[in-house]
Amino acid sequence: MPEEDHRRSAAIQRADARNPWLFDTHELSRRPGSSLPLRRELPVSTALGVPDVVEVPSGSTVTADLLLESVVEGVLVSGTAVARTEGQCSRCLDPVSGEVEVNLTELFAYPESTTEETTEEDEVSRIVDDWIDLEPMVRDAIVLALPLVPLCSEDCEGLCSVCGVKWADLEPGHGHETIDPRWAALVQRLEDTPGGDTANGSDR
Repeated sequence: MPEEDHRRSAAIQRADARNPWLFDTHELSRRPGSSLPLRRELPVSTALGVPDVVEVPSGSTVTADLLLESVVEGVLVSGTAVARTEGQCSRCLDPVSGEVEVNLTELFAYPESTTEETTEEDEVSRIVDDWIDLEPMVRDAIVLALPLVPLCSEDCEGLCSVCGVKWADLEPGHGHETIDPRWAALVQRLEDTPGGDTANGSDR
C-alpha cells in the first residue's frame, strides 16, 4: 500500500473510532448496485425524547442494523435501529422502561449530484467530505417513534383524584365522602354546637 494511502486509511480509522456515527463512503464502491451491510452500537451522549415523560437515556446505546447501497445520486441507507427507553406512566406516574425500534430509509446525496443541486439543504441528507453522518437520521426517527402517552399497562387506572394513591393499591370500594358545598357550612355549625346531633333525631 502506498504511504499516502496508508496515512489516509489510518486517519479514517482514527476518525471513525472517535465518532462511530460516521461512515466513510470509501468503504463502499460508487458503482450503482454495490452494497455493504453495517451493524454498529451507537452511543447516546444526549438523551433523546422528553424528560420525565419518555426518553432514550444518555449513556445508553442504539443498535443499528443497516444496509448501505450505492445508487446514481448517492448512498441509500436502510435498516432498523433499536434503543432502550425509560420514562414514567402518564396515568399512575410509576417508572416504565421499554424498547423502541424504528425502520430507516434515507438517501445521502453525492456532492454535485443532481439531487444535491436541485434540493434545499434541509430536504435531503448530504455526503460531506466523503462521510455520512448517521446521527441526525437515527435521532429524528427515534424521537418521532417515542410514545406521546407512555403507560405501564394498557389497563392502568391511574391515581385516585382525591388522595393521589394508585387505584391498583386501594381496597375495592375505595371512595371519599363528599358534602355538597351548599351544606358544608351548616354541617360544620351543627358539629360545633353542643347537642347539635339532635338534628339527626338522636334525642329520641
